[in-house]
Amino acid sequence: MYTIPALVVLISVWIVMHKLFKDEEQKRLWELKKASQKEISPTRLRAYERLALVLERTQPEALVMGLSERLEAAGENLASLSIMKMQQELLRTVRLEFDHNLSQQVYVSDETWAKIIGARDEIAAFINAMAIQMPKESTSMDYAKVLMTAYRNNGETPHQIAMEALKNEARGLL
Repeated sequence: MYTIPALVVLISVWIVMHKLFKDEEQKRLWELKKASQKEISPTRLRAYERLALVLERTQPEALVMGLSERLEAAGENLASLSIMKMQQELLRTVRLEFDHNLSQQVYVSDETWAKIIGARDEIAAFINAMAIQMPKESTSMDYAKVLMTAYRNNGETPHQIAMEALKNEARGLL
């Protein structure tokens, strides 16, 4: 006679306690997530900024200007380079920029990272293709002009596509 009501009370208490503990656990997880977001969001924003800089620095205009500045600092000029040497230096700069910021991939989505890597691969292929197409009598200055003009006139560039993906993802944090 007392067993059935006792079991009903026991089951009711167990259900209420289980729900209470579950709600409390969800609340703690949400607070933990909120606290970690305060730390992670600024780090992710810095990663987006760094990757945006990489994309800007690896466009032909920036690559040529950077190489020119480095050469001037060393007492040389862009005209003194052969096309092959200039091509090698531009590719080296692209590789170093990306290698230096490789760890930033953990802060962006796989899709955005794929677009960034695509931009890197496309600029390297573009640098090589333009060097191959240059006539033998061309100078490095001719190569620089062709490189910048052809990339600019190439329509929507992989850099622009990657930058747009990066901006859209960063806006999602705000």
